[in-house]
Amino acid sequence: MNNKVYLLIGGNLGDRLKLLKAAKKRIEMYVGKILQESSIYETVAWGFEAENDFLNQVLVVKTDLKPLEVLDKCQEIEYKLDRVRTGSGYQSRTMDIDILFYDDEIIQNVRLTIPHPKLHLRRFTLEPLAEISPEYIHPVLKRSIQKILDKSTDATEVNKL
Repeated sequence: MNNKVYLLIGGNLGDRLKLLKAAKKRIEMYVGKILQESSIYETVAWGFEAENDFLNQVLVVKTDLKPLEVLDKCQEIEYKLDRVRTGSGYQSRTMDIDILFYDDEIIQNVRLTIPHPKLHLRRFTLEPLAEISPEYIHPVLKRSIQKILDKSTDATEVNKL
């Protein structure tokens, strides 16, 4: 099958670097081979107040899994890395794994929306994505990641580690 899935991994609780490393190890074991990884970026929380800043990284993974199987594996990895989900809304967490793209597919169902519905609004996603795939064309917006980043109105500071 050999599908390409773009993942954003990150968190702001615990040993953030160690958790990123653990997430990547598990992604390689359960989702597929990591083909590319961006630098690691540090940003303040987006959409809520948090004591600790987030570390985030974008990965490009080759997978034989279908989109919902990728979602299930990613949620399992989050859980194994002590992710706790309480209520709705944004909150601090040890690990969050978002599916940004799955090939050029457009998917919208109760459990999953691909491309990620907020990726074009978030500089903390766009910067690492533009680092490794600036020319990738967003299948819904029909613009390159670099062009989307250039037009971003998100003023959040994103710092490369």
